[in-house]
Amino acid sequence: MTVSAAPHFAPPPPAPPPAGRRSPRLLLWGVLVVLLGVAQSLLVVLTLRYEQARALERTEDVAAAVQGEIRRRTQLVLQGMQGLQVPAGDAQAWQRHADVLLRSQREIGRLERRDQRLRIVEAAETPFLEPLFSQLPRAEMEVEAEVACNTAQRLMSPVFSRSQFVPLPGGLGLEAVDVCVPLQASGELVGFTVATLLLPQLLDEVLGAEIGRSHELSFVEGDGTRLARSGAVRGAGVFVAERLVDLPGVPLQLRVDAMERAPSLIPNLATALVLGLSLALSVVVVLLVRDGRRRHAAEEALAESLAFRRAMEDSLLTGLRARDRQGRIVYVNPAFCTMVGYSADELQQATLPPYWPPEQVAEYQRRQAERLAAATETDTPHEGYETVFMRKNGERFPVMIYEAPLVTGTGKQTGWMSAVLDLSAQRRVEELSRQQQERLQATARLASVGEMASLLSHELNQPLSAIASYATGSLNLMDAPLPGGATDPELLPSLRHALERISEQAERAGRVIKSVHDFVRRRHQAHEVIAADVLIESVLPLVRLQARKVGVRVAVDVAQPVPRLKVDRTMVEQVLLNLARNGIQAMDGATPLADRVLTLRVRRVPEAQGRWAVFSVIDAGPGIPAEVAQRLFTPFFTTKPEGMGLGLSLCRTVVEQHGGAMDFENLPPRPGVSADSADSAGGTAFHFTLPLLVSPSTPP
Repeated sequence: MTVSAAPHFAPPPPAPPPAGRRSPRLLLWGVLVVLLGVAQSLLVVLTLRYEQARALERTEDVAAAVQGEIRRRTQLVLQGMQGLQVPAGDAQAWQRHADVLLRSQREIGRLERRDQRLRIVEAAETPFLEPLFSQLPRAEMEVEAEVACNTAQRLMSPVFSRSQFVPLPGGLGLEAVDVCVPLQASGELVGFTVATLLLPQLLDEVLGAEIGRSHELSFVEGDGTRLARSGAVRGAGVFVAERLVDLPGVPLQLRVDAMERAPSLIPNLATALVLGLSLALSVVVVLLVRDGRRRHAAEEALAESLAFRRAMEDSLLTGLRARDRQGRIVYVNPAFCTMVGYSADELQQATLPPYWPPEQVAEYQRRQAERLAAATETDTPHEGYETVFMRKNGERFPVMIYEAPLVTGTGKQTGWMSAVLDLSAQRRVEELSRQQQERLQATARLASVGEMASLLSHELNQPLSAIASYATGSLNLMDAPLPGGATDPELLPSLRHALERISEQAERAGRVIKSVHDFVRRRHQAHEVIAADVLIESVLPLVRLQARKVGVRVAVDVAQPVPRLKVDRTMVEQVLLNLARNGIQAMDGATPLADRVLTLRVRRVPEAQGRWAVFSVIDAGPGIPAEVAQRLFTPFFTTKPEGMGLGLSLCRTVVEQHGGAMDFENLPPRPGVSADSADSAGGTAFHFTLPLLVSPSTPP
């Protein structure tokens, strides 16, 4: 009792919630996310602004302190310069006071005492640096000092000059400003004191240890060009405070750059907790959004993949067919529908495939049951098999089917997938090729007969001449009367002898014509059992016709017992005739008459090498050159002016169709012939094999 499994139906997918329920939920989630985002953003912005304000305030405080310290240091410098006023002519006293001032005020690089015409009277260099004007003379760099002194004379107060770059040895240099203080005696101008202030040294003097670890000090010009800097660290450029140091005669732009960068997002514990929770929620929302995007992208990729696969299946010329475990068709592509002429709905709804020929339904059902009985992929053969389908119009056509199991990702087999190839066009091409091969063979046979036409005229001329001579002689005997009207007693024997010779010569001419007629008219290609000597005897008359024309002797050597073959007699005779004619033509003119021998030989191959008979056609010609041997069996290659180049190619094709093989060899020189002579070659031997007839009682 057979119990069929109930059909399996997948449960329907759950119904999606109504749109009215999803909208408020999505709206609430959206509002919550927006509020959390706003709160988090405000909290972060306020915290960052507060921290930035504090950092900027610290920088401003440092800038104000440095500004005040610079003013204090410059006042000390001015006071020290005013204390240098000594009686005129007391150079030693001025030099002592200048050295003391230079050692106490390190920002002063040079002190000069000048007269009313701004000529240098005395000068003192700082002991902490090399002389400032060792690279460039002071005379080339005193323009700014003269301008400041002229202004100081007019205002009768100290004046600072603009900054200038003073080069130092070793390719270095620094920015400096000149301070000019006018000297008076009894209300009259008696000279000037000029001090060169080093801006980097001035910044180093006002820079404390605490400020140097956290800020960078620099003097800049109005366009932002840095003149001098000081500090152990580089400023980050985030919190910058600028102050204008208003010195008499020239203002200096002071910039204080904190090394502190933008404040971090977690300045304290409370903010860190709020930010942590907000960030966690943001991460969850981002993950949900990413998951939704990935799912959407996966769905789009799947849709594109399915569309691409469907486009490929629809564009294939190979028919595709999918069947379930019960053998019912569940899918076909357009190529399969076009092949059989049925639509996809007709094929999927049919109980039995409508493309099965009615006379083959039972056989196909049995074969399908055997193939569908395979339970696993390893049990199912993967090689293709050929069968016959029927189109909707009733036309039968051959197909090749390649079938494989349909296995899901979990390893479960759900059916079988088949690729179906229509072999109709291939069969038509094969039939056309076969017909062309037959025409080529017939053409080759007719070409052979055409070449023998001249031989036939020569061969038939002898018996026909003999017949005419005997007939004329007989008529003359009958017409010659004897004296007295008597009859010659030898007339009848002579006439009988002449008539017998006429009959022999006529029979000879008939045999020649019949051999050519049989060779040309034998066109059937059915394999028949025939002895090897019969094949030789069939072509021997035609071979001897051409052999006698050039003086070639034909020798036949057939092994005993005579091998029996099952071959296409007509085609094998064509092979023998072509090889024999080639051998005869090779000896024409190149071989002495005494050596012109064509041998037709048949031997059995030893049993150890199989049941074969080898045919050999051996001539005594000059042999085959090496350059010709490489292309000997190439179609349309020939060394004869009148040849077509199809003889040897056709011979090899016929032999290979019988399962045999063809080859040739150049024989060694004949005995008594010098190896250096032109006729040193011993000829050529062509060999081809044909299968022997195996009787039912013969062991393989």
